[in-house]
Amino acid sequence: MSDLPRKAVTRTAKLAALPLGFAGRATWGLGKRIGGRSAELVAREVQQRTADQLFKTLGELKGGAMKLGQALSVFESALPEEVAGPYRAALTKLQEAAPPLPAHTVHAVLAERIGEEWREYFLEFEDKPSAAASIGQVHRAVWHDGREVAVKVQYPGAGEALLSDLTQLSRFARLLGPLVPGMDIKPLIKEMRDRVSEELDYELEAQAQREHAAEFADDPDVVIPGVVHQSDQVLVTEWIDGIPLAEVIADGTEEQRDRAGQLLARFLFSGPARTGLLHADPHPGNFRLLPAAGSDLGGSDGEAAPDGAWRLGVLDFGTVDRLPGGLPGTIGESLRMTLEGNAAAVYGLLREEGFVKESVALEPDEVLDYLLPIIEPAQVEEFTFSRGWLRDQAARIADPRSPAHQLGRQLNLPPSYLLIHRVTLSTIGVLCQLGAAVRLRDELEAWLPGFVAEPELSEAVPETEELETVPEGDR
Repeated sequence: MSDLPRKAVTRTAKLAALPLGFAGRATWGLGKRIGGRSAELVAREVQQRTADQLFKTLGELKGGAMKLGQALSVFESALPEEVAGPYRAALTKLQEAAPPLPAHTVHAVLAERIGEEWREYFLEFEDKPSAAASIGQVHRAVWHDGREVAVKVQYPGAGEALLSDLTQLSRFARLLGPLVPGMDIKPLIKEMRDRVSEELDYELEAQAQREHAAEFADDPDVVIPGVVHQSDQVLVTEWIDGIPLAEVIADGTEEQRDRAGQLLARFLFSGPARTGLLHADPHPGNFRLLPAAGSDLGGSDGEAAPDGAWRLGVLDFGTVDRLPGGLPGTIGESLRMTLEGNAAAVYGLLREEGFVKESVALEPDEVLDYLLPIIEPAQVEEFTFSRGWLRDQAARIADPRSPAHQLGRQLNLPPSYLLIHRVTLSTIGVLCQLGAAVRLRDELEAWLPGFVAEPELSEAVPETEELETVPEGDR
């Protein structure tokens, strides 16, 4: 591949071939079954071929096509195991790599955006990218002051490609439905379209990253690389090593999985409380597991490492949700009241916030029954996330015959909660991929507004007893 495909007709043709390919393989599979092959073997072969085509197309096109693939990859835990297997390897490839742009294209962007003498900014620059993502790729380099840095270069024509891809993908979003049981993909694609301008704006990304880096500068658990230089289409940040979360998912020890899961949950809830920003792209390619400061652990050693010996490195602040007051208190309040079994109060709050439309009448107890299984991780001191648990939840909500499915169709997600909802679901998907044991309740109590009930005034401020006036002569 010599360049990012930019012509709309080229990209549209490649994407249009996906549903045709799905249909063609289904027909091919039917022919094989008529020829005597077992249904199970044929189904697996069809799924594998579909996964291969999906990765090849979404990965090569980058842009919105690859971005959707990354978003879908965190939900593979929700698929039945016999279906998930063939897709898992193909989709998780999108979290860490994609076919790169050639060096001459990268050099041209650097010359245009930094200046013809761009090499003077670097002591070293690796032409081979260390990572390639949806709208840009990252090169490892050494800044002129000796710091190791990551140089993020935006693909030429990325904006046009993003919009073109997402428009085309929305036309056959229903065909991708089986990849995310219980979730409507069309609103996900619309939300991605609405945020294209932010995603392409490296000045906004640099600002969000600087704010996080400043807030977490002395944090013992979370590492945010600082911003070194920013210009249009080029972002230079400090380099951080570590174990990519995709590798922890594939081969990590139990200690690494649990630590990564705990810190991921902590960052999800503490970030908005501390910075007023929600990191909104939580796929595994954006996280690293690093040894603790001063630790002699290195690489993937540390099978016997204590919990505190690992930190979470966080990358890519191109998509954030701005929440000046932190996460909405409604989320914490509704979770708390659900755990308390207060059906009427939960229902009243959801109706007040627009989750239940005025034209819809629901039974409060049914709403409580719908919510309780979803928030099971918050009901216990420690919860082990698993693919099996997520599959059960997805099946419960996706089955048209289930009461949960019927009730779910009547609930409404207000626009202001859309990105929060997606980020939370994506993070849960990653926790299930990790199979991590997480003390989620600890993080909710520490960081989620409204989850811990405010003390009654009479309890918080004891009434002052009136002092009896004593005549001066009796003192």
